[in-house]
Amino acid sequence: MKLLILGAGAWGTALAIQASPRHEVTLWARHPGLVDDMRSRHVNQRYLPGQPLPDNLTLSAAALSECVPTADLVVLGTPMSALRDMLLATAPLLGERPLAWLCKGFEAVQPSIANTHAAFGLLAHEVQQQVAPQMKAGMLSGPSFAQEVAARQPAALVAASSHAGVRDALVQAFHGDNLRVYANEDMVGVEVGGAVKNLMAIATGMCDGLQLGMNARAALITRGLSEMTRLGLAMGAKADTFMGLSGLGDLVLTATGDLSRNRQVGLALAQGKSLDQVLQALGHVAEGVYSAHTVLQRAQHLGVDMPITQAVVSVLQGQISPPQAVSALMGRGAKGE
Repeated sequence: MKLLILGAGAWGTALAIQASPRHEVTLWARHPGLVDDMRSRHVNQRYLPGQPLPDNLTLSAAALSECVPTADLVVLGTPMSALRDMLLATAPLLGERPLAWLCKGFEAVQPSIANTHAAFGLLAHEVQQQVAPQMKAGMLSGPSFAQEVAARQPAALVAASSHAGVRDALVQAFHGDNLRVYANEDMVGVEVGGAVKNLMAIATGMCDGLQLGMNARAALITRGLSEMTRLGLAMGAKADTFMGLSGLGDLVLTATGDLSRNRQVGLALAQGKSLDQVLQALGHVAEGVYSAHTVLQRAQHLGVDMPITQAVVSVLQGQISPPQAVSALMGRGAKGE
């Protein structure tokens, strides 16, 4: 199988390493300098240091018109903010070939609708339906840190698509001895889980950074799962999806694992650092920061109550401090679970 992974960030590189023993894999980067550096070092020092690149992995910065038509499966490893442009660029080149994305989140509100009363951002599959509705597309999601996948430590992911052929292609590409891939038709549920868990990881990082204790952490993760589920159901997702890998599984990993960028954002905010300072020190994309306000917009549009999300957004926008966010959440009136 010929795989083309567009985007040589940590996650794209990790999947390229994972799939290389069994498939013909090309890892593509927008910047030729990054490709040259990876070729000379035999490692992606910028995004995934310490994980050697396989000798049979092809590295490329060639034009998409050269790469896409020769692939059996195209995987977009770019951030959510770049998804629309990448779909527009690849759609005319794909034909019947399947495509999947790795990004998790909601796209920021587009300028063309920013001033309308119904302005809200879109999930990845909604962006795809808008710009390339004929595309056979899906996503790969679930609880996974790039470093561990690249090191071939055991993990499990979800291949989500409404097209059976896309799900089958993703399973064929990545299912192996140390990586299990489960198929799921519920694109909405998988994508909502992947988006909202990042916000809950920021919240849990703040909780742990303030040393509020394990009881508080457990309560926060549980109520965060409830918020995630409410939003998903309002958007047409299946409830069972949120009890699976892309819901509870991804939430627990991202909220508690120290390799989580979003958790690191929360920990640093709890130390009193500004968001600009946090992001500059992080050096990588934290999708929860990018998507937080858009998740809240979508929830408000649907009339879904998401108090933890609201608190995270208020902290990120500098309206309240992490301790004030805790006070606001704990001061809410009693209600049934």
